[in-house]
Amino acid sequence: MGIMYFIYMGLVLIFNRVVQSPPPELLKWDTLWELTLFVDLVLVRYRRFILVTATIVAMLFTWWRLYRRYKQMQLRHVLDELRYVAAGNFEHRIEANLSGNMNDVVHSINRLVESTVMAMEEERKIEQSKDELITNVSHDIRTPLTSIIGYLGLIEEGQYSSEEDLKRYIHIAYTKSLQMKVLVDDLFEYTKVRQTSTPLTVQTVKLDRLLEQIAAEFELESSRKEMAIEVEMKTKELQIEFDVDKMARVFNNLISNALKYGKDGNLIRIEADKVGSEAVVSVINNGKMIPKESLDELFNRFYRVEASRSQQTGGTGLGLAIAQSIVSLHGGYIYAESNDKETKFVMHLPLKQTNC
Repeated sequence: MGIMYFIYMGLVLIFNRVVQSPPPELLKWDTLWELTLFVDLVLVRYRRFILVTATIVAMLFTWWRLYRRYKQMQLRHVLDELRYVAAGNFEHRIEANLSGNMNDVVHSINRLVESTVMAMEEERKIEQSKDELITNVSHDIRTPLTSIIGYLGLIEEGQYSSEEDLKRYIHIAYTKSLQMKVLVDDLFEYTKVRQTSTPLTVQTVKLDRLLEQIAAEFELESSRKEMAIEVEMKTKELQIEFDVDKMARVFNNLISNALKYGKDGNLIRIEADKVGSEAVVSVINNGKMIPKESLDELFNRFYRVEASRSQQTGGTGLGLAIAQSIVSLHGGYIYAESNDKETKFVMHLPLKQTNC
């Protein structure tokens, strides 16, 4: 645009000089012949400037045509690349070595493709997760249900030799029914706490009192297993805001796990401390070490450390997944550590809730 403006101003100057203020000898024409001479004189006097101007105009026009064609080629290239991506080649990215605004457009397209691929991958994982959930629930329901049907069938057909056998069959069917109820309840709780919109009934709690109360509720079970539960408050009078019912569920799940899988030890420690704006609560047992490769999987639903999904320890495999979801709802996080001396589940919880 600057060059075109320069040419335009040059032509204006020529016009002003020749037409408005021409040399006296150029003004003496009264006939067509004299006018022709006038034009010839102008062309002779200013021919160099006119030639230069015409050359520049021609060059600019040629450049404009080439630049326009180059832009069209870039656009066709981008469109071809988009068609290739749209055909299902989502791993492909358009090369961003173009000029001008087209480069910004390509970058935006690549970011859009990446976000779309991520959304599709997330959707695929959700669908896969749903399928796995159905498979696991079906497996865990089918096992006790088969036992219930079997023993009730024996009772229905009168295939028992004594009242003792009858009571035993009824007891087994009842126990398996309770096992199914626990699974359904845990599944319902897991589904509920997985929703980020789940409301929290937050109140200020003295953490030492709550932990002592929960530990006391396990006193009978721990004594049967010859295990002790100790609560150690490294920060006295530690107050925290959370949903008491939901967090009590977390502590119950962690202590229950420690009782089930820490049976090789004789002590469960619950430690609580204030670190900055967080409360750090640890549930520790000195039972069998958890393999390192299993630590990250512990909080996945239905995951068990033993490869054969043994039912010897009971449970649904949802306890730790529920605990993690509840802690996340409170804006905290939980992880596990394990060595040959102890296994530790550590929770970091904000002292105050800001999203409720």
